[in-house]
Amino acid sequence: MNTATKKFCLVIASAALLLAGCQKKPKRPDPSATLIGQNPGGTVNPTEVTPATDLTAAGLTQREEFDMNGQLRNKFEPVLFDFDKSNIKESERVKLQDAAKYLKDHADQRLLLEGHCDWRGTAEYNLGLGDRRASAAKKYLNSIGVGADKAETLSKGSLEAAKNADDATMAKDRRVDIVILKK
Repeated sequence: MNTATKKFCLVIASAALLLAGCQKKPKRPDPSATLIGQNPGGTVNPTEVTPATDLTAAGLTQREEFDMNGQLRNKFEPVLFDFDKSNIKESERVKLQDAAKYLKDHADQRLLLEGHCDWRGTAEYNLGLGDRRASAAKKYLNSIGVGADKAETLSKGSLEAAKNADDATMAKDRRVDIVILKK
């Protein structure tokens, strides 16, 4: 094959590839012509819908909403700790007892115990302290009858702590968050 024939074949192949990849884009329909229309959810204006304020009066119960990771947060108050401590104070144990009761009523769920620290200390030290706090919470749950397979621990250390915070904010950063997990 001479070079002219090779060039001609290359041009033909390139043109075929170019034409095959350039398809005409579909025309988008006018929003008023679609099933949904301009307002989400059909022709109902969302500002006209009034939410039910009392679910129990309507015979409904509020569902627990898990996020896309299968986690339910803020169901329980966090277990708070003293500065540089990982032992669970007597006053904080009721929070873990509530979590244990919840697990007995919801056998299909588990707990994630997230250990947190305030901003003081090195990142490595705070990760270790957060782990000790989460492990202490798990150990207490085990002692009141929660199976070891029903709770797991995670240390976040000072990753989410407010930097250079005041005493009240730092007290809230020294905690174990109780997160409910779907099975």
